Amino acid sequence: MELEPHIQQTRDELKDVEAKLASFDFSTSGSNPATEDYQKLSQRHAHLSRILQSWEKLEKAQSDLKEAEELAETEEDQEMLDVAQQEIEKQQKAVQQHEREIKQLLLPSSYGEQRNPIVEIRPAAGGEEASLFAADLFRMYTRLAEAMGWKYETLNVQETEVGGVKEVVFSIKGEDAYKMMRFESGVHRVQRVPVTESSGRIHTSTVTVAVLPEAEEVELNIQPQDLRTDVFRASGPGGQSVNTTDSAVRLTHIPTGIVVSCQKEKSQHRNREIAHRIMRSRLLEKKRAEEEAKNDADRRNQLGSGERSERIRTYNFPQNRVSDHRFNITRYDLHEIIEGHISDLLNQIVDLAAERALQETSP
Repeated sequence: MELEPHIQQTRDELKDVEAKLASFDFSTSGSNPATEDYQKLSQRHAHLSRILQSWEKLEKAQSDLKEAEELAETEEDQEMLDVAQQEIEKQQKAVQQHEREIKQLLLPSSYGEQRNPIVEIRPAAGGEEASLFAADLFRMYTRLAEAMGWKYETLNVQETEVGGVKEVVFSIKGEDAYKMMRFESGVHRVQRVPVTESSGRIHTSTVTVAVLPEAEEVELNIQPQDLRTDVFRASGPGGQSVNTTDSAVRLTHIPTGIVVSCQKEKSQHRNREIAHRIMRSRLLEKKRAEEEAKNDADRRNQLGSGERSERIRTYNFPQNRVSDHRFNITRYDLHEIIEGHISDLLNQIVDLAAERALQETSP
């Protein structure tokens, strides 16, 4: 896609912001409102400047790439050809990196972008095979977190007797974690021969993934009378009791009917804290969804954001194939992806989502 029109628009806006900063009148209303307006202008100036700095880096990389390609076309010495080829590969990566950075900087800040995500994984259709694949996805995401240098914390997990999960909820902390993970919300479909299948038939199962921006305690005023708290004994696979005390906690938000259970920790106090943390994020997500539903334009801008009801991706094990249905991506490295090497796919999705959004807002 053409970035030049967006860059020119950025230059024009930067001039306008610089003019407003130069003539800013701090005397209006005395203090706080004026100071806040000045801070917003300063932040916008820094953001626009960063876009143009990335554009300069992109132009430099494109120029260096062109020189290396011209050298490779005319050079006869093999050693110099090898050097030129290495430079070509280096500058191709630099061009790709700067283009991605510019596209993401040009996008309006998305909801939750600066937050850490809470991820919820649950088996849907497919019985035990769905629970096993839910466990596979959990492992895939935690290995991604480790590779990206993110920290993750398992907030709640309910395991099955065969090694699957009925539910797993975990949080991730790290730079760009929500930006990359938010596109994982939706229905994930798996096609493979289950370990329990003796005849070798391929089964199709589904798992739901929800990615919620974590809510701060001050953002939601949850009235105590709106919450019902129940405590019970934690149970393990098959329903057997694994705790002799009532340490598990179930919260019910009466106005919405949202229910959160947590039994991971041995401490009822700790389980209560985690349940409140998950409840806040679910309520904030519900509030956001209701606000978006009132504005069709905002909803169109969320193309590919992964509503939970849509099937977003298919994992076909016999063909070693991964298909992302929102962006028409097909890859044949499923076995690598399921082992946690999914960052390339997620970056590809972020790039395509940015291109779609930019096309809708083209000058």
